[in-house]
Amino acid sequence: VERGTVEMGRHLIRKGHKSLVVSGGGRLVDQLEREGSFHERRNIGSKSPIALVHIWPLRQLIKESRVSVLHLRSRMPAWIGYVAWLTLPKNDRPILVTTFHGFYSVNAYSAIMTKGDGVIAVSESIKKHIFEKYQRRDNVRLIFRGVDAESFNPAFVAKERVDALYKAWNIDRKKPVLMLPGRLTRLKGQEFFLRSLLHVTNSTFQAVLVGDTQDNPGYTAELNEFIEKNNLTGRARLVGHCTDMPAAFTLADIVLSTSSLEPEAFGRTTVEAMAMGKPVIATAHGGSLETVVHGENGWLVQPSDPKALAAAIDEALAMDTEQLRQYGENGRQRVSENFTAQAMCEQTLAFYH
Repeated sequence: VERGTVEMGRHLIRKGHKSLVVSGGGRLVDQLEREGSFHERRNIGSKSPIALVHIWPLRQLIKESRVSVLHLRSRMPAWIGYVAWLTLPKNDRPILVTTFHGFYSVNAYSAIMTKGDGVIAVSESIKKHIFEKYQRRDNVRLIFRGVDAESFNPAFVAKERVDALYKAWNIDRKKPVLMLPGRLTRLKGQEFFLRSLLHVTNSTFQAVLVGDTQDNPGYTAELNEFIEKNNLTGRARLVGHCTDMPAAFTLADIVLSTSSLEPEAFGRTTVEAMAMGKPVIATAHGGSLETVVHGENGWLVQPSDPKALAAAIDEALAMDTEQLRQYGENGRQRVSENFTAQAMCEQTLAFYH
């Protein structure tokens, strides 16, 4: 279960509909169920042939619950759902919607995400990708992912929550904090970020990499080894998974998105940071080109160029407090006008109709 599913489930319940979610589980299941959705745990994301055993139970669930819309959100579950949908009599099939939210490898496996009666693209760049790679244009709707304004609002973050993170992460309050949030994977560019720090001339910073160190222990070990070998110990650290990202963004001075091997389809953490009034630095490709305005709410830098990223970091660190505050305020305004969860949910429900 990912956050967009939780937000959509909550919206459906508030509008008087039922929300049923089938997934492999995850940290957000408790919240999903607490807010009124029904959740059935099945390992439908497994790429093993054994995942096919879930087709019949899913078919039964769709039929017995009289599902009106079947919304498929990632590739392997989409194949399971699509086959289950095909086995139903045509008059009994729900509307089929897919969300295309990644620059997947272009092949028959990924093509499943274009099979919906309607397809949601999470950014203009993804919408273009769908047309160029799969020639799908009809019923493809651009719906940006959104940020929950109730959670990601600086006014709603208690000082105690921020203080707890300062203490847990051993952060020096007198030094500016560079924060890179995201899953620990090469696609998110943590190593690229660490390499860029070797070229930063301003030595006052402290860098915090937020992400679950248990998800990818091999890569985690590589990153820690890089920090140690390049004398970044004390200036850069991996702090693990964080359950309170609004508080985490509050203690950050500058938030980064450094995906380089593959563009961000949208870049949710960047927009969450913007909602919290933080200046952002992002690599200039994919969805970041649609969320970050260079020189207005942050910086866009060439992917895979550590020196260019370092130059942007130096420029940000050289800014005075008022300049950074204005960048942050510009970002907050941009989110409120374009990237809210409320707008995402309303547009998705309208698309269902």
